[in-house]
Amino acid sequence: MKYNAEERRDYMATIKEIAKLAHVSAATVSRVLNQDETLSVTPEVKNQIIKIAHELKYVPPKMRHAKRDRQIVIGVADWHIVRRDRPDVSITSEDILSGSIAQKADIAFLRLIYGEVKQVDGIIAFGLFSEVEVDFLRSLSTEILFVNSDKKDYEFDQILMDYDQGLSDMVHYLMDEKEYRSIGYIGGIYEDDMVRIGARRLNGLKQILQKKGCYREDYFKVGEISHESGYSLTKEMLLTKDVPEVLILGNDEVAEGALEAIKELKYRIPKDVAVVVYRDIETLSTKYPTYTSLRMLPDIVWTTAIKLLLERLLDGRRDTMKVYLPTKLELGDSA
Repeated sequence: MKYNAEERRDYMATIKEIAKLAHVSAATVSRVLNQDETLSVTPEVKNQIIKIAHELKYVPPKMRHAKRDRQIVIGVADWHIVRRDRPDVSITSEDILSGSIAQKADIAFLRLIYGEVKQVDGIIAFGLFSEVEVDFLRSLSTEILFVNSDKKDYEFDQILMDYDQGLSDMVHYLMDEKEYRSIGYIGGIYEDDMVRIGARRLNGLKQILQKKGCYREDYFKVGEISHESGYSLTKEMLLTKDVPEVLILGNDEVAEGALEAIKELKYRIPKDVAVVVYRDIETLSTKYPTYTSLRMLPDIVWTTAIKLLLERLLDGRRDTMKVYLPTKLELGDSA
């Protein structure tokens, strides 16, 4: 795209400001914000650039000068995968994703709470919903996209995550490529009414290891989904001196406590124990950006969901779609 002189000065000044605060080049900032997949940059640097761009309310020139009739408000129904006592946690940085990709509209996100009426244009709904809950969502908008609901009809667009393949890829990498001989798990389960978080990944990993004949019950420690539980369960395991070569950490909160215990007991990662972190309920800035991780909801979920929803809201697409997306094994220095 070509810009006139005034637009170019405005654009470069904004990019340069972000680059100065992030301590990188303007070209790196531009490529990150335009989602250049060929750019070799660490997740930590990428997140820092996006965070600064968000704080400065950076708007790409395409969006800045586009003609829009109004803002598009997308409701996010995530009450089945985000704990009710963690209202400040999001499944990813949805507001930043919408600002960093070239969209056709000015998008705002609004977290939905079951039973509370909100004005939205469309909805992205994560997890399994009862018919009563689906009726509630219908009352807010007719344009709903479900993520990992596996509804059997084609009333709405759907994105389905291939969690099982992600787990298989992770175990294959650890046992067949890296040749680790034993895998343990530190995790938690949260239950509240219809919400049950953590069971699927636990049972899926058990089944895969059982089929390979290398599952050990004493290597699996399950408590609450919390920093404190991750710390105590990991310390308990490490003090037995019978420690698996790899520890799978069930989510971000558990991982923070587990890594604290590993450091306290002076275990070296990955020399003494390798680590893989499940990443699903994420904040923008991870504390372990270079660690090997299995991302259950990578950014492609958000970009695809937004694209599909805008096709219906703005382009008038009527035919529904079901899209299958992979989880993402991100290799790092911890395993």
